[in-house]
Amino acid sequence: MCLGIPGKIISISEDHGTKMAQIDFGGVVREACIEVIPEAKPGDWTIVHAGFALNLLSEEEAQETLDILREMSKLAEQEGLNSDD
Repeated sequence: MCLGIPGKIISISEDHGTKMAQIDFGGVVREACIEVIPEAKPGDWTIVHAGFALNLLSEEEAQETLDILREMSKLAEQEGLNSDD
């Protein structure tokens, strides 16, 4: 299964001719290639998979996705706790 995670672009730079961005994933900052979204700017939200920003999305869409991922994590934890009983 492939999972793209929403993150907020905090800065943009160029590395050897490739457009890159520092992206904040809830306090964890990672670098990702943003060549496929040349219109991206700091403050935009994007989906990142395997170090590549795939598309832009609204903050509302990003928060919705993050809420779903948090809920999935909670359910997985509960399932893990219940399976030990």
